[in-house]
Amino acid sequence: MFEIVSTEELGPRIKRFEIKAPLVARKIKPGQFIMLRIDDNGERIPLTMVDHDAEAGTVTIIFEEVGKTTIQLGKLKTGDELLDFIGPLGAYHDMTGGEHGRVIGVGGGIGNAPLLPKVSEFHEQGLEVTGIIGARSKEILILEDEIKAACDTLHICTDDGSHGHHGFVSDVLKQLLDESTDYDFVLAIGPPIMMKVCRDLVKPYGVPCYVSLNTIMVDGTGMCGSCRVSVGDEVKFACVDGPEMRGEEIDFEEMMARQRRYVDEEQCALERYLKEVGE
Repeated sequence: MFEIVSTEELGPRIKRFEIKAPLVARKIKPGQFIMLRIDDNGERIPLTMVDHDAEAGTVTIIFEEVGKTTIQLGKLKTGDELLDFIGPLGAYHDMTGGEHGRVIGVGGGIGNAPLLPKVSEFHEQGLEVTGIIGARSKEILILEDEIKAACDTLHICTDDGSHGHHGFVSDVLKQLLDESTDYDFVLAIGPPIMMKVCRDLVKPYGVPCYVSLNTIMVDGTGMCGSCRVSVGDEVKFACVDGPEMRGEEIDFEEMMARQRRYVDEEQCALERYLKEVGE
């Protein structure tokens, strides 16, 4: 069993949990993920590591309550325990800088959570880090201070204009690339459509673009095939080849269609759970 050491509400329906998992904490690296299961009747869900403390033996995750399992997870308190907390999973990609020593990290919504350990790593490597993070509104913008501390420059965007640039992260990304293409790469993490837009935008500038794929996963070890994506003429598995991948040849349309495969079943599970708990 894996104890929940601390909990924190970062915004409406957005939670940060610190989990006691010493073996995972010793090995996990930025960009890798874990899979957890609440109890014997629960499903496995993948969540990216946001922070870890090898000495304390803890791993920090952030999640948004959007479906049955994440809503159930959000009801747990400090001192409660999880049945499974497995990791590290996924490939670690050492994205060291190149000739320019400059990178751009782009985060959207809950994607700001997995962006944080990556920009922190870039900062520790001595790279010049420009961050762009966004959300629908200021109320649900997470980790601004933490990401700012790891960036030389940070740009804020909100869809409704309540904080920073009134518009999308892709607006600022285009402005930066119009001014200079002297960047070693762009890393974009967020909703699939946001990553696709950023990938398409970056292509003409000739700057490499990485993304972190949040596909459906069942086992997290490449056996179920649920996370497969087409990358050019190859089939890749986000759980073992990713979740971070070069984005230029990813078939996002196919990936997004696969993400919608279980919408009806997910809604049915959520409704049944809410009925069981009286909500």
